[in-house]
Amino acid sequence: MTQPVYEASIKSLPLLGRGKVRDNYAVGDDKMLIVTSDRLSAFDVILPDPIPGKGEVLTAVANFWFGKLAGIIPNQLTGIDPETVVAPDERDQVRGRAIVVKRLKPLPIEAVVRGYLIGSGWKDYQATGKVCGIPLPAGLKMAQQLPEPLFTPSTKAEIGTHDENIDYATVEKTIGTELAAQVRDAAIRLYKQAADYARTRGIIIADTKFEFGLDDAGKLYLIDEVLTPDSSRFWPADTYKVGSSPASFDKQFVRDYLETLDWNKQAPGPKLPADILEKTSAKYREALTRLTSA
Repeated sequence: MTQPVYEASIKSLPLLGRGKVRDNYAVGDDKMLIVTSDRLSAFDVILPDPIPGKGEVLTAVANFWFGKLAGIIPNQLTGIDPETVVAPDERDQVRGRAIVVKRLKPLPIEAVVRGYLIGSGWKDYQATGKVCGIPLPAGLKMAQQLPEPLFTPSTKAEIGTHDENIDYATVEKTIGTELAAQVRDAAIRLYKQAADYARTRGIIIADTKFEFGLDDAGKLYLIDEVLTPDSSRFWPADTYKVGSSPASFDKQFVRDYLETLDWNKQAPGPKLPADILEKTSAKYREALTRLTSA
């Protein structure tokens, strides 16, 4: 495992911006270098300590899914080796943790798909009998599988602010009726195919979020990250039990630790102990191994 990268410092390309986890650089006018750092955000706050190996794991997991799901929708990948677009002394910053992608126009929504009743969906259901305005049968329990996966979109918030759930009608108003249907249908197909595969590897994908973008001709692409432990809830199938919050391979482990602290969930985030960093790193690595090992 390489040295943790909290923030990329590529000087040979123009910096486009930094997200919660990824640093984006321009490669000409039509492509972009995405470097996945080892930063971790929880409760929309970027924490001060990197998770060792996290960026490499996220990149490997996302690339695995981009390849596996390419038959459903085209994606952002170009196949260009990231080490060829930076200066020689910057290659170690991108090795194993970066991709060169098409420069596309991101849609202003998060395409969230829920297959199980957990998190904010469970809280919503307890209060209203619905999830994001979608009525559900009475009597469902925490972590129970939903009758069908739900498309529950949200806004795409700026760093430090929270995504907000929106209904499907708002998606239609935001991006148009035809495109909204295309995004919804693609997101549900992606989730179903991925969840079916993951189950064969002992992983339940409880929920996930996808991002989509358009090219100049208006063609829809899958972009950003896909089905990683950062954008999804991964549960071990062998310990899953309806009625309780399952163990996970994702950053829920860190969230649970943070909930034990006297912290108001505002920046700056608290430092993480060494054992929490290592256990989190191990959970990310185990998810990659389960999904991709022969």
